[in-house]
Parts: sequence; structure tokens; C-alpha cells
Amino acid sequence: MSAKKGSTKVKAAAIQLDTEIGNTDKNLKACERLSHEALKAGATWIGLPEFFNTGVSWNPQLVDVIEYEDGRSAGFLREFSKNNSVVIGGSFLCRVPEGGVRNRYLCFSNGVLIGKHDKDLPTMWENAFYEKADKKDKGIVGVIGDIRVGSAVCWEFIRTQTARRMQGKVDVIMGGSHWWSMPSNWPKFLIEAAEAYNNINFMNVVQETARLVGAPVIHASHCNTFSCKNLGFPFQTYQGELEGNAAIVDAHGNILARRRKEEGEGIVVAEVVLENINSNEKIPERFWLRSRSMLPIMSWHYQGFLGRRWYKKSVQKIA
Repeated sequence: MSAKKGSTKVKAAAIQLDTEIGNTDKNLKACERLSHEALKAGATWIGLPEFFNTGVSWNPQLVDVIEYEDGRSAGFLREFSKNNSVVIGGSFLCRVPEGGVRNRYLCFSNGVLIGKHDKDLPTMWENAFYEKADKKDKGIVGVIGDIRVGSAVCWEFIRTQTARRMQGKVDVIMGGSHWWSMPSNWPKFLIEAAEAYNNINFMNVVQETARLVGAPVIHASHCNTFSCKNLGFPFQTYQGELEGNAAIVDAHGNILARRRKEEGEGIVVAEVVLENINSNEKIPERFWLRSRSMLPIMSWHYQGFLGRRWYKKSVQKIA
């Protein structure tokens, strides 16, 4: 299949990490190794996931690994892009000049920063480590040649405002997720059905966002297991895993390549046409693109409330 006039066909790769939460050294080495693997497969566009350098959980020590935009993780993206003449992007916890911390996605092409996007809203315990984006941030990162680049990460894919910001305005969505499972240490009868829905819902919202925006998605992810306390509880209450689903999705929402969590760390690679098909599909007039099960709904509210309080006290005002 040849690309349409005004569009560009590329070989894109999305990386799936077996992350060690908080271990920047280990995680960056894995990012470099897997990015070189993507190069060998012919990829010229490479997507890293949300929190590619640290992962995230309710772990107060993550405050110690928050970086600046000129730090080592941004430096990795810049230098890898420059040295290998590729487009690469990913997000990390970033202290910003305006004050506070954002979940900031940076995209580089040939060593040049094309642009940035801050995640609109933190998810659950993420509220303890960063704040929501400025309303002026529309998720439109910049332009590479004549390709308009957008970005979305994790639960941005499940909110209709993401598609509304970018519909018809970008030719590719660079993104990635850190989407965790239901607690595996809870009784099976309580979480089995909800977990099956959680994983399917995750992939579906990425596909639906691509279709509604009218642009392909390069979607990276994580697949590690982890355990941690929960906000408001003095003991370990969560054991689970990241949901995988690194994928290349075309502008119609079709999956071109996918790596499930059971397949572990690695890459997916596919040829994809970077274009906007001028989607005129109606975006639902509601906040959430798809429904969530009861536990995520409860966690969204109570962890958000406690997390924002902890962030203001322990993170926001640190120089």
C-alpha cells in the first residue's frame, strides 16, 4: 500500500518496558537497548511510554528521582535522536520553570526538541507527584516536515476531551501508558471480571481515540509487576502489574502490531501511514470515552483527594 499524497509512510516502533519503579539507571539502560533493537528493525519513529525512566506507584521516594527538562532522561531522548537520526518521545516526572511538577512528554527529531505536552490530569495516586496541565496545552506537540505531531498518555485516552483537542489537527499521536491492573492480591471473585474488562478497555480506548482523532497512534507501555501501599493505608495493600498493550494503531483504529503483557518486555514494529483522515465522527458528549468499573471509580476520587494534599505538602514547594 502506498501512502496518499500529503501523507508519509514510516516504520514505527513502540517499546514495552519491564520497569523497576524508581530505578532510573536500570530503566534508561533498558530504553537504550530496546531503542537500538527498534533501529535494527528499521524503525525511524520510536515511542517510549509514560514514566519511561521511573515508572510510578504510591512510593514517596519517587520524589527523589523527579528531574528537570534538561536532566538525564531528556538528555537520553535528545542524544539518541541526534545520534541515530530518528524521532523519539516519552514522558517523565518533570519540574517545570513555572513551579511544581508535570507529567511531561517530550518529542525529539534528529536531536531537536519538536515540542512538549503535559498530561491533562493525574490518575489516582499519580496526584501525589504532579499536577494537572495548563488549559492552554492542547496536546499538539509540533511539526516534523509536514507531519503534525500530537501526544496523549494513559488515561488521556479514556477522556473525550483528548479526542476533542486533536480531532483533525494532527497526523500522528505519540503516546504511551502506565496503566495498572486490578489488585491481584484480592479475592479472585472480586476482581476477575473487572480485570478482564480493564485490559480490554485499555486497548479499546487507544483504538477509539485514533479513530475519533483520525490519526494513527504509536503507543508504548510497561509490563512489570509491582507492589506498594495505597494512599491512606499504613500497610501494603496493592499487588499487581502493568497492562502491556504496546501497539501501533492506524488512523481507522485498526491494530497493526501489538504486544500483550504476557509477552513481556520488547518492541512492536509496523509500517504506518502518518496522516489525518479528517475524521468527522461525533465525539460523545460526556467526560469519559468508555465506562470504568467500580474500583477505578472509587480510587479516582479518594486517591485523587489524598494525593493532591500530599503533593502540595511534600512535592510542589520543593525547590
